[in-house]
Amino acid sequence: MSLLSVEEAQARLLSSIRPVRETETLPLHDCDMRVLAVDLQARLTQPPFNASAMDGYALKAADAAEPGAILRVIGESSAGHGFDGSVQHGEAIRIFTGAPVPDGADSVLLQEDAERLDEGKVRTTFPVTPGRHIRPHGQDFHEGEVALTAGTLLDFTRITLAAAMNHAALPVYRKPRVAIIATGDELVSPGQKPSAHQIIGSNTFGIAALARSLGADVIDIGIVGDSSAQIADAIAGAEAAKADVIVTLGGASVGDHDLVQSSLLAAGMVLDFWKIAMRPGKPLMVGKLGDVHVLGLPGNPVSSMVCGLLFLEPLLAALGHLPVPNRMTSARLLSPLATNDRRQDYLRARLTKTENADWTVESFGKQDSSMMKIFAQSDCLIVRPPHGPALAAGDICPIMLLR
Repeated sequence: MSLLSVEEAQARLLSSIRPVRETETLPLHDCDMRVLAVDLQARLTQPPFNASAMDGYALKAADAAEPGAILRVIGESSAGHGFDGSVQHGEAIRIFTGAPVPDGADSVLLQEDAERLDEGKVRTTFPVTPGRHIRPHGQDFHEGEVALTAGTLLDFTRITLAAAMNHAALPVYRKPRVAIIATGDELVSPGQKPSAHQIIGSNTFGIAALARSLGADVIDIGIVGDSSAQIADAIAGAEAAKADVIVTLGGASVGDHDLVQSSLLAAGMVLDFWKIAMRPGKPLMVGKLGDVHVLGLPGNPVSSMVCGLLFLEPLLAALGHLPVPNRMTSARLLSPLATNDRRQDYLRARLTKTENADWTVESFGKQDSSMMKIFAQSDCLIVRPPHGPALAAGDICPIMLLR
C-alpha cells in the first residue's frame, strides 16, 4: 500500500464518520461543553413586563420634557414587588433596576437627575424622553422563540440563556466513547518500577487528555502484552464497553512483534489505510470494526501525539457534532530550514512575539520523535510540505498550534 498524503488520509477518515445520534437529558449544571440535541424554545417571554433599566423615577415623559418639573411620588416599584396602580399626569413612582414599570409611565428619570423635595415630591434636573431607561416587554426573547438551535455547544453564556428560558434540564448528544489500548511487553504503568528492558507507558494519558478535550468519554483498557490472545481480549473488552472509537497505541506495523493489525483483522476489522507520508507518525492505521472506528497510533510518544492531533481530534469532533478545530496559522522563521523530503514534516518549535506584535518561530535542533520533553516545551509544530523548498530566516511558514 503506497503512502497517503496527510490531507488525503484526513479526508478519507472524515468521509466515513456519522455523528453520534443518541441523546440524554441532563440538568443544567451538567451541560457545560455538551452539544444541544434539539432546537430549544423559550418557555416564557423575557423580560415578562416593561422593566426599569436603572434606579430612579417612573413617570410620563410629557410631564418632564424640560428640567424643573415638580412631580408627586405616589409609590414604589422594586424587583419582585411592583406598583399595582397607574401613573397619572404630575405623578411619579420611585423605581429600582429590574422592577416593573407601572401602567401610565413611559420613561424613567435617573435618581441622580432628581432632586428630592419636601411633602413627597421631586424636581427633575434633566430632560426626559419617552422610553428612556426602560427594557421593553420581550426585548430579549418571546415565548416559543427558538433561541438556541440543535448542534450548539453549550458554554457558560448559552447555559445561562437556557436557564433564563426556564429550562431546568437539556437534551444533549451522548459523548463519543473512546477505548484506548496500549500494547507492548516493554511497557509498565507510571508509578511502577520498570525492569532493565522496560519503559513507562505514557501515551495513554496524553491521548486520553486530548480525547476528553474534545468532549469524549475515555475507557482505558490498559496495557496489553505482545500476545494475539491478550490483544483479542482487549478488543472484545472495547466492543463490550460500546466504544465508538478504538485507539491502539503501538504494534500497528507488520513486524514480528507487531500484532495489533493482524488481531484487529482477525476480529473483523476492514482496513482502510495505513502508512502516511508524514514524519513523525508514518505507521498510522485506520479501519472500521463494524460501526466502530479504529485508529492505530504509533507507539512512539511524539508520533502518537502528532497523529492524535491530526486524526483523532477531527474524528472525535465530527462524532461529537463539533467543528473540527483549526490549529493552523503562520509565523516568520528565525532560522533557515533545509529542503524537505517526500514526507510532510512536523517540527517541534517555539513561538515568540516581537515588539511589533508579529509571531516568530524557531524549531528545536533535535527532532527525534522519542523526545517528549521538547514536545512539552513546544508551542507549535512547523509544517513542512513534501518536497518543500529551503526557507531562509525571515520567510513565512505554516505552523500548527499545540495550545
